[in-house]
Amino acid sequence: MNPVEAFETLDLRVGRIEKCEPNAKARKPSYCLWIDFGPSLGQRTSSAQLTDLYQPNDLVGRQVIAAVNLGQRRIAGFNSQVLVLGLPDEHNRVVLLAPERDVPLGGRVY
Repeated sequence: MNPVEAFETLDLRVGRIEKCEPNAKARKPSYCLWIDFGPSLGQRTSSAQLTDLYQPNDLVGRQVIAAVNLGQRRIAGFNSQVLVLGLPDEHNRVVLLAPERDVPLGGRVY
């Protein structure tokens, strides 16, 4: 598989965080996220370790990029269906990847 084909197998989409709550059962501090990916994918859930830089109220309404085709995992009692993407800052805290302006929900990264 060439690099372009490998990239195309990953389904990265934009969604908007609708709800965010701390996951009290998680060993490492994390949030339970409910993300709207628009009419084509609907709402999906994610467990994300974003507590260092983000408060729940800061995340609600924010657009994020997520991998939507990696399968589901049960994390500390929460069904995580997508992987929200981020990058480490100089202190290894997660900084979210996001479009630089609002785009239609469910849009695919290419």
